[in-house]
Amino acid sequence: MAFPKHFIDELRARTDLVSIVGQRVALKKRGRDHWGCCPFHNEKSASFKVSEDRDDYHCFGCGAHGTAFDFVMQTESLSFPEAVERLAEAAGMQVPQVAPQEREKADRLSRLAEANEAATKWFQSQLHGAAGAAARDYLGRRGLGEQAIAEFRLGFAPDRNDALKAALLDRGFREDELVEAGLIARPDDGRPSYDRFRNRLMFPIGDRRGRVIAFGGRALGEARAKYLNSPDTPLFDKGHSLYNHAMAREAAREAGTVVVVEGYMDAIALAEAGIRNVVAPLGTALTENQIEMLWRMTAEPVICLDGDAAGLRAAHRAAERALSILKPGRSLRFALMPEGLDPDDLVRQRGPAAAREALARTTSSTEMLWQGLVEGRPLDTPERKAALEADIDRLLTQVTDETVRVHYRNDLRARMFDAVRATRPARPLPGRPGRPGFRREAPESVAALKSIQANSPLRTREEAILAALLRWPELAVRYEHELDDLHLVHDDLDHCLLAIRDAVSREPGLDSDGLARHLDATGLDRLVVRLRAPNATKLDWKSLKDPPLEMVGEQFDATLRRYRVEVLQAEYDDAWAAARRELTAEAFERMAALKRALDRAKAEEPVVTRASLGGEA
Repeated sequence: MAFPKHFIDELRARTDLVSIVGQRVALKKRGRDHWGCCPFHNEKSASFKVSEDRDDYHCFGCGAHGTAFDFVMQTESLSFPEAVERLAEAAGMQVPQVAPQEREKADRLSRLAEANEAATKWFQSQLHGAAGAAARDYLGRRGLGEQAIAEFRLGFAPDRNDALKAALLDRGFREDELVEAGLIARPDDGRPSYDRFRNRLMFPIGDRRGRVIAFGGRALGEARAKYLNSPDTPLFDKGHSLYNHAMAREAAREAGTVVVVEGYMDAIALAEAGIRNVVAPLGTALTENQIEMLWRMTAEPVICLDGDAAGLRAAHRAAERALSILKPGRSLRFALMPEGLDPDDLVRQRGPAAAREALARTTSSTEMLWQGLVEGRPLDTPERKAALEADIDRLLTQVTDETVRVHYRNDLRARMFDAVRATRPARPLPGRPGRPGFRREAPESVAALKSIQANSPLRTREEAILAALLRWPELAVRYEHELDDLHLVHDDLDHCLLAIRDAVSREPGLDSDGLARHLDATGLDRLVVRLRAPNATKLDWKSLKDPPLEMVGEQFDATLRRYRVEVLQAEYDDAWAAARRELTAEAFERMAALKRALDRAKAEEPVVTRASLGGEA
């Protein structure tokens, strides 16, 4: 529902955020701000600030941030229109009336929801009656207790053509309403309408508020389809719905994530085991719309799949399907069950602790894509390597967000670099007896990397890193693991980094001139001239003419760490601006995630007492 902008502005002006938050949080005023313990995560010291000047709140612990609308939506599990109505009532304002046709549509949808609710209660009564004996036996064999049966409102549809139809007509519903709700079907040849679900265990499907919008039915006898879902209706769109959405939405707020399983019974088994932040798609692979719904609950949903070949294929498909909608801070993680077990089996056979342990072992989306790319694929010829690179490029064309595409490309290319290097025979490195050392004498004039021609501070730092590697190729060996995680923001410089590492791995002991010739041959000659120019990038600590190479390494490591902090700081600044502009939960969640990563990077940054490579410490 769209509200007039002037109404929202006036409602915001009339709403006392401190009063709204104070109903749930004990606040103490310090200066012009109010502080208390965050209601969105457990904490002992007050890090939750409510600002009267800016009319917003922010938690410096978990990053929660927003306006009065956000606070009401998050604490009361309301949609935006519902939050508007709630705040308007508190402010004594009348919500603008909707157009007559919208009111008529809302009344019709409400009537269909009432029909689904009546059907749910009738199915429940049938399960506990004489007709539901076989269904109760099945549930008993599957290990479901009475509490779970009641909480998930499971029911039974008898093996009759018109049992539900007759019951609901007696309750005052019209036949056309039951058809529109998907409860009964009307043949095209003029025969009487009939119950859509017959001789099936019934699973009510709710929306995010818990309102029943459809059903799933499992056949208890011979049937063409083991599982049957309601058809799409004005209330229900299979690709826009998730089983157990309402419960998971509440639980995900506390757990910090949401788990996606394949079927109804998997979701119920995990919920019964205490893992209540769990949903299931409705008989199909995850759709883009369902992934967007998951992201509204958490930044990185965990896709839980069976640990067999079919489960791996499903994981690869899900990772690829998400590519077109990936956003900064929004991705998927994957948890594979032990081979031969689904989540329901795992809980029943090994208990809740085993299920939690399996769900804690997650794999990133890029790792899942990489596994799909290289599974059973040799990389022992240039042509095969080129084919892999072409497939990576094909995948990346699906990523619409430019920032995400850059980082995915860097990640996958780094994995390809490592995989190709692993296919080469190992050769000993001269002067490297254990921990990589340096075998060249110190150069006459010593290092580092301060570009006077760079276009930005980040590019300056990146050129400094490359200039150091070009001057001392040994650094690429000594800091191999640190460079594995390094992905430069600027494409031309990142390409140069990969070329340097590839050349050094191919020819151990390569010196600076030899490395420069390698780079020239790959078309990087102009960049090499820039990086080797004395007035562009040079090492110079001023106080020391010829510092030892160990100090060069120390300063190079400090530069890498400083660069990571600078990249995260830039990303965090952009996320902060976006969050202030968009005022969405997704934007604030991304900002909070980047803040945590930035704090970790700063904590790991060493204290440097001399000028570091590429700038002052």
